[in-house]
Amino acid sequence: HVQLVESGGGAVQAGGSLRLSCSATVRYVGLYCMGWFRQAPGKEREGVAAIATGGGGTYYADSVMGRFTISRDNAKNTVYLQMNSLKPEDTAMYYCATVTPIGGLCVARMSRVSYWGQGTQVTVS
Repeated sequence: HVQLVESGGGAVQAGGSLRLSCSATVRYVGLYCMGWFRQAPGKEREGVAAIATGGGGTYYADSVMGRFTISRDNAKNTVYLQMNSLKPEDTAMYYCATVTPIGGLCVARMSRVSYWGQGTQVTVS
């Protein structure tokens, strides 16, 4: 059983930065492709970023490309999402998840999620 706990959310002004963390209570988290998703009020949950098991392959949604950076520290069982140049439209609940790769590629697709965290709120004003 995999448990994921997000932290680091909060309220920030437009143009600011936040760093989200996702701690996994599972051994060998390095074996999992990991992703970040978000859900704004009244909208569907969407994939934001994903990172392959070794950290070498990453995926970003077009809306966050160049502003967000996903990374992982397998020794600490933790995945991060560094968010810079935040915009009001980034306001959402952010979730981390384990993701099953597609054709060997780690992408943030809802249909490929196995486990979800409880989420952390990000509010940009």
